[in-house]
Amino acid sequence: MEQVLPKNDTSWRLKAIIGGSAGNLVEWYDWYAYSAFSLYFANTFFPDSNPTVQLINTAGIFAVGFLMRPIGGYVFGKLADTKGRKIAMTLSVLLMSFGSLLIALLPGYNSIGIAAPILLLVARLLQGLSVGGEYGTSATYLSEVATEKRRGFFSSFQYVTLIGGQLLALGLQLILQNIFLTDKQMHDWGWRIPFIFGAFLSLIALYLRAHLNETQAFKSKDTKSKKEGSLAELLKHPKAIMVVIGLTLGGTLAFYTYTTYMQKFLVNTVGLTKYQSTTLTFCSLFIFAAIQPVFGAISDKVGRRPLLISFGILGTIFTYPLLSTLSHTTGMWQAFGLLMAALLIVSGYTSINAVVKAELFPVEVRALGVGLPYSLTVAIFGGTAEYLALWAKNLGHESYYYWYVTICIFISLMIYLGMKDTKHTSLIEKE
Repeated sequence: MEQVLPKNDTSWRLKAIIGGSAGNLVEWYDWYAYSAFSLYFANTFFPDSNPTVQLINTAGIFAVGFLMRPIGGYVFGKLADTKGRKIAMTLSVLLMSFGSLLIALLPGYNSIGIAAPILLLVARLLQGLSVGGEYGTSATYLSEVATEKRRGFFSSFQYVTLIGGQLLALGLQLILQNIFLTDKQMHDWGWRIPFIFGAFLSLIALYLRAHLNETQAFKSKDTKSKKEGSLAELLKHPKAIMVVIGLTLGGTLAFYTYTTYMQKFLVNTVGLTKYQSTTLTFCSLFIFAAIQPVFGAISDKVGRRPLLISFGILGTIFTYPLLSTLSHTTGMWQAFGLLMAALLIVSGYTSINAVVKAELFPVEVRALGVGLPYSLTVAIFGGTAEYLALWAKNLGHESYYYWYVTICIFISLMIYLGMKDTKHTSLIEKE
């Protein structure tokens, strides 16, 4: 018989948060491995002589993968609201594992022609479906198992492990680049290793999630209710849906700009070597992950809204100056300082956005309410970040992208200014 997380048992709560977070880390490692190693496999699937065009093609598939995330948000959100958070998180990590293994085994363009990029697209669509379901279910799970007074702190670990997945991908890249493989070997076949490794890690995540406890909030809801996981029921909360979309818009675009795209930006625009770019990105993301719980704990004291407003104001004012200055930087330390300043600003969003969304919805549609509108917004804005940035660069007007990010953050700021502080209006406390 499945266990339920005891309401006042700290040891079970910590076990649940660790287990849920570790599975989240593996999921996001598999997702980010594509972006981290695309510098090496772009020419395998897209034999164009222009490196920027190759990156645009791989970024295009990266963006298309995001189109599956709303479907994943709906499918797994409905599953989590009807059958439980645990089963939804377990199935999502299995699907991610399959997509990762498929990429690892794919022949290149020279072997099977146009079928190579098509199959790469299929694998990425499967991963998009998986990660689309992961966010809403894990955000809901971590928010529900946390105590009221420390919900911001514990929920911040979703982004610690989300960033940790990218760190793991970059760390493996550094090891392969500098210890085991030459640059030619990395381009020829070494890029396949992280995807094989990701499939293996998924088995560990499967074990962890198979031993998770279901949340008390889910188990305590009215089992006779037919409303859970219903799209019609979700649409009864239009204001909450619009808040999720609005607060995500600028935050997700800024996040993907300074994390996923930044590695390419440092090589393609700043002019750093691939090794320098990977090292700088790894170090900055490590610190970025470490400060998430600090911001989460601050939100438990002062509320969620002040952090979001701080991100909105600082992001609107400093995005263009930071990106413009970074594009003309020649030294690693200068680039590191500018990147850390940007990530510090973005932390006002990343550390608490998951808990804010979970606090907006009642238990019967919480996973769906968090996952579906978030995934739609990320697909449109986060998923296209790399592609639009590279497209603007290829046109010779890279600064257009800087203004685009600035405008989107400003729109989110308007939402932050008009919303209530969910720390004080949380629907989790009404269960």
